[in-house]
This record gives sequence, structure tokens and C-alpha cells, in this order.
Amino acid sequence: MDIARIHREFAEAQRTFALVELQPTLDGKVYARAALQTSNGRQYVLSIKFPDNYPNEMPRVFIDAPTITHAPHRYQGGHICYLHPTMWNPGVHHLTFVIGRAAKWLNKYEVWRNNGGTWPGAEIRH
Repeated sequence: MDIARIHREFAEAQRTFALVELQPTLDGKVYARAALQTSNGRQYVLSIKFPDNYPNEMPRVFIDAPTITHAPHRYQGGHICYLHPTMWNPGVHHLTFVIGRAAKWLNKYEVWRNNGGTWPGAEIRH
């Protein structure tokens, strides 16, 4: 985990998003938390967990509140599919990108929830 890179990315994310914080973990690592509001005005709190080999592997994004018990485009571990893993590029993607994609996922989730179960936009099977 490249802690120095995460701190640089966190500083950039704070310039883009109003409510982003970096939290320590018990094992000496860090994770990010963000609060987002969708276009419908609903608020969500996310946790962004960085894998040990970050930035070479994409972070995992969890919706902490409100609880989402059922939704498409989530992994068995509960984290959301904001980007197909084969598309992650450590030279291009960063924390601000991840939070922005999570915001897009949340807006699609609300459309899916409100329109009877059709996920809007393109989908890639994996």
C-alpha cells in the first residue's frame, strides 16, 4: 500500500468533494470515508478500503449508510462494482475517480430501485 500516494490523492479528493476523510485502521493502514448526496437528495456514507498492493489493485467501496441489502452490481463481499476490475489503471485512476464512480453507482442504484429493477446504462458481465 502506497501510503504517500494515498495521502496525495486524499488531498485532491478534499478539493473535489466536501465530505471526505482519511481514517487509520487497527493494523496501521488507512481507509477513506466519504459522504455523498445523490441527485434525488438522498445521502450516503461510503468506506473506501485500499488493498495491500494499492495502487496496482483497485480499492473496494462499501456503502455504510443507509444499509443496502439488495442491489445488482455488488460483489459477494458487499462492495460495489463501480468499475470492471480489468479496467483499473493505476497510472490514471485515483481516489477522486473512485468516489466519483461510486456517486454514479449510487445514482444508478436509485434509478434501479425506483423503476422496478432495470439498471440504467451499460453493463459488463464478470
